[in-house]
Order: sequence, then C-alpha cells, then structure tokens
Amino acid sequence: MIDDARMQRLEARLGGLLDDGAVSRDAQTRDYLAQDVFTRDKPAGLVLRPANVEQLAAAVAEATAAGCAVIPRGGGMSYSGGYVPAEADSVLLDLRGMNRVLEINRDDMHVSVEAGTSWRELREALAGTGLRTPYWGTLSGIYASVGGSLSQNSIFWGSGHYGSAAESALSLKVVLADGTVLDTGSAGRGNAGPFFRQHGPDLTGLFCGDCGALGVKAAATLRLVPEVEGRAFGAFAFDDYPAMLAAMAEISRQDLAMECFGFDPFLQAQRLRRESLAADAKNLLGVMKSAGGVGKALRDGARIAAAGRGFMEDVAWSFNVMIEDRGTEGAAERLEAARRIAAGEGGRELPDTIPKVLRANPFGPVNNMIGPEGERWVPVHGIFPHSQAIDAMSAVSDLFASREQTLAEHGIGVGYLLATLSTHCTVLEPVFFWPDALEEIHRRSIEPAHLRKIRGFPENPAARAAVVAIREDLIALFAELGAAHLQLGKSYPYLEGLQIPNRSLIEALKKQLDPNRRMNPGALGL
Repeated sequence: MIDDARMQRLEARLGGLLDDGAVSRDAQTRDYLAQDVFTRDKPAGLVLRPANVEQLAAAVAEATAAGCAVIPRGGGMSYSGGYVPAEADSVLLDLRGMNRVLEINRDDMHVSVEAGTSWRELREALAGTGLRTPYWGTLSGIYASVGGSLSQNSIFWGSGHYGSAAESALSLKVVLADGTVLDTGSAGRGNAGPFFRQHGPDLTGLFCGDCGALGVKAAATLRLVPEVEGRAFGAFAFDDYPAMLAAMAEISRQDLAMECFGFDPFLQAQRLRRESLAADAKNLLGVMKSAGGVGKALRDGARIAAAGRGFMEDVAWSFNVMIEDRGTEGAAERLEAARRIAAGEGGRELPDTIPKVLRANPFGPVNNMIGPEGERWVPVHGIFPHSQAIDAMSAVSDLFASREQTLAEHGIGVGYLLATLSTHCTVLEPVFFWPDALEEIHRRSIEPAHLRKIRGFPENPAARAAVVAIREDLIALFAELGAAHLQLGKSYPYLEGLQIPNRSLIEALKKQLDPNRRMNPGALGL
C-alpha cells in the first residue's frame, strides 16, 4: 500500500507527463470508473486518461516504478471483474481518450486503430468504404472498445463465420510493465508493417484474452473484408432446447449464418417488456434505412409493422439467423438451407422482425443491461463444442432446479442466451435478473429517458449475495464440464484448470513481462 503523500507525489509526476486534466483523484470518478456492470469493490487510487501511446507508455513506467498496480479500462461493458481493482492504490487507465482511427489501408486490407476506439466509431470510420472488419463488434459496441474486446475477447457481430474478436486481429501495439512498447506479428520486424499475424510464434494471440495481465493494448490492426450486398433473415420457434440447439449446431456446421442466436421463454419475455412503442418506431426507421431501395424499405417496414409483437406470445424457445452473401440469390439459398434444418428438428418459422431490427440498429443503446423494471442483470457463460452443448444445458438446468427455493425467495429470474461461434462452438449464457439498486455505471450508460420510466429498486444485498453464490456454482459446473470462456477477468478460473506445462509457461511469461506483478493483479489468477 502506498501512503497518501507518495500517491500525491506520483500524481504530480504523472500530471507532468499527460495533458492538463488527464490525471484525476476525484472520489466520484475513481469510484465510477472502477465499477463494472456487476461488481463494485475498491475505487481506483488514481485515474489517468492518456492521449497517445507515448503518454501511455510513460505513465505505465512511472506508475509501476512507484509500486502501483496498473489496470487498463476500455468501454466498461464487461461483468467479470476484469478491470475492478484488487488493490486500493491502483492506477486505472481510462483508454477512451485514445480513440483515433490511425489508418484504413484498402490496398492491403487492414485497419489500425487506437485501443480506446469503440466499435461504433470504427464502423462509422469505415462507412462508405465498402469494407469492414470480419468480427465487427459486440451488442454494446456503442461503448465497448476494440482494445477492451481484444483484451477480454468477445463475440457477436460476424462471429457465426469469423469467430471471436481475437481472430480478426493481425497485430497489436502493447505497452509492457516497464513502459516498453512491443509490436506483434510482422510489425515486430524493424522494417515491416502490421500486415501479417503469424511471423514466427503468434505473439498477437498471446496478448488477446489476457485481460491486461500481460500488457496494455495501445493500438490494434485488424483485417478488412468486403461488405456484401446479399442479406437474408430468419427466425424459428421450438418447443424445447434440445431440438433448437441441434438445429443451431447444424446451421453452424454448414457455415450458413453470419450470426445465429436464440432465447428461452423468460429472456424473450424480458426483451419484449423492455421495448416501448417509441423504440419500435425508431427501430423500424433503422430497418427502412438499411433495406436498400425505397420499394424494399416500404415492404420491409410494412411487414414488420403488421407482425407487431403478438407472434411471440405463444413461442417457447426461438433462434434467429442473420445471413450474408455476395448476392441476394446466395443469401436466399443459405436461408432456405437453414429453414430445412430447422424444420427437420421440429421448428416452425416466425416473422423475421427480431433479426432484421437488430441488424439495422447494431449498436443501439445499452438499456438491456438492466431488466424491464430496473432489475439488476448479469450473465455467466460457457463455450462448448456442439456435441456437448445439449448435455451441458441439461446440467445447467438441473443446477437451477436445485436452487429453485433460493431463486423464488429472492425474486431472482433466470433466462438463457444461446449462440453459435464459427462452425464448431455453442455458447450457453444463463442470465440473472434480480431486484436491486442500480450503480453509477448503469445510470451513466443507460438512456436518461429510459431510466425515467423504470420503477427501480432499493439496495438488496441478500438477493445480490444469492446471485453471487449461484453464479459461482455455475462457473464451477462449467469448469467441471470443460467449458471455455471469454472475458475471464477475475471471475472465471484459468490457472487452476491448466495442465502443469501450460501453467508453468504462463507463469514464466508473467515473470518475464511483469516481474513485479503490477499489471492488473488478480486477472487470470496471476
């Protein structure tokens, strides 16, 4: 622990390295920026907002030399404790001040951005180029940053074909604990740019998914692919999850959908209760703008308006597909193949409202980070090979059944988001809702108009503790079942489950890159 006088001296030194106003000891700022969507623990000791890689490197070197832990924070949309300080005098790096798009290279098909660039900002920068990154963001991409997504790893937009965020990265610029700046991939050569990832051992992959335990992402270079014109959308209802998961897995294996995701009855009901008529109108406008051509826009708008929401009333389990191809005929063929698979598993087709609205508004407000009445929300997830997903889902259902009394006693609701990842994985994500007071991160992230409409709840530490306990039981179950995870942070076990050679290698890398263990202590269990 650094005493207050030493922290003041560090603050003064850091103030000389950064722009005016880029160092803060304001209590509210230190508390707010140290919260994630689920966890509020220790506030940061200092908050820094560097403006470029040179300032970032100098600040990291100064802070670690003073003995402080250094923690990178991106858009703040994670919920596994990744950037929540483990030590009271931690220096929190607010990287949102580093949000420039550095280069769009159409000839060599890559784009370089500073780590604090949000996915929405990157999408806006690429608008009109006919290009995008293969993986192009999370549903929270209005805030979630490229660096944060690579540090935590994430999925959604583009994941059906292209996998997770890390799989689109070519090169990273990483600041190490002593302030050294490391370029990965081909950029690690003195006379080459960041155009190729596998130049010898894959150092780019080493710093993806590390949750800031090995270094701070300052910039990233991502692949580019052409935007395509052919799009199709589908939605399907099922009576139970085994049939639905079987259909989703086969669609994934056949590489038919750019995105494929589903809900259980509870989560569907929550989503429908959240949205207002005003949101319907706004979303419909997005659909019409993205439809391509006045005639198609009017037809799409009319179909969605006519369908309304009533079609979901008798639906149990459902999933949606968003399909892309070079032309409309190819997209239609993919959708027809998905229809055959769904029908073969007993599914029936629904109006394509949900996927079409979502694709037209990919980075909307993050109002879904709370329940329809202002309940607190937190997911937990496991990634499985397709062949194990149904058995894993059954084990998770059994665990919740054994906790039924606790759930009912505290008014805790549980839903499921299910998704596919490339051609080989299924993601199972149980989601908790419970009556509890919101934190500052919710109040600053959710639309003010939406906050004014919700009921809200008082502090409910008993329900929160019950959620924590059941969530930890689920994480233990996932570990027992051999699940993989994204955003490991400080929540999911990492070191504990590794084979001895793997653990020895990671420990040796940590010692080499961060000998004093000042880079985000506790992340990955390091």
